[in-house]
Amino acid sequence: MFADTVYLDAPSLGVTRACHALLFVIIGPVGPYFATGAFNPVSLMADPSFVRAWRGGVGEYKMGGNYGPTIAVQTEAVKRGSQQVLWLYGEREEITEVGTMNLFIYWTTKDGERELITPPLDGIILPGVTRQSLLDLARDWGEFKVTERTLEMKELLQALDSGRVLEVFGSGTACVVCPVGSLLYREKTYEIPTMKNGPDLAKRFYKELTDIQYGRTKSDWAPLVF
Repeated sequence: MFADTVYLDAPSLGVTRACHALLFVIIGPVGPYFATGAFNPVSLMADPSFVRAWRGGVGEYKMGGNYGPTIAVQTEAVKRGSQQVLWLYGEREEITEVGTMNLFIYWTTKDGERELITPPLDGIILPGVTRQSLLDLARDWGEFKVTERTLEMKELLQALDSGRVLEVFGSGTACVVCPVGSLLYREKTYEIPTMKNGPDLAKRFYKELTDIQYGRTKSDWAPLVF
C-alpha cells in the first residue's frame, strides 16, 4: 500500500510560509515499482558531479523540491545505460541514497565479520520507515553486525575489488527491497554479486516485511483493525 501526502494550498504566488494546508490521502495497492519486475536487480550510476542534498538543507524531508531536480540526473543515468542514481556527497564521495531509496550493503569486513551497513541519518538521508524496519529486523535476528555510519565510495570499491561485498539493495515504501546488480562509476562498470548470493538477505527482508504487511505474520507493527 502507498499513501500520500500533504499539499500546501494557500492562494499565493510569492515564496512564503503557508498559513494552511490540505491533507490529501490516496491509498492503494501497487505493483512492481521498477520495470525490471518485482525482484530483478537494477543498475546504478554514481557521478560525484551530481548532488541530491546538502547538510543544512531539507534532504531529510519528503518534499517535492527534493525530487524535481533529480529528474535530469535520472535521465542522464538512463542515457549511460543505468536505471537509477547512486547519490554521492562531498569531496570524500560519501554514499547517501540510491534513487529515492535508502541504501544497504551486506558484506564481509576486513576482519572476516558479516556486517549490514547503511548511511546514517545525518541530515541528507531520508529517515525511511522501511529502512528502520529492516534495521529493527536485523537487530532482532542478531545474526550479524548492524551498522549505521558514513560510507565512502572508495570503501565500497575496495570491498568490491577484494570480493567482500555480498549484497547491495535499496529499501523504500514502493519497492520494499530492491536488489542492485551493477554500478557505473567513472566510466567503469562494477558487477555486484547480489543475485549470485541469492540474494539470501534481501529476499529474507522482503518476505519478513511483506508477511507482516499482509497479515501473514503477527506483529506489533501491524495491529488488526476490526
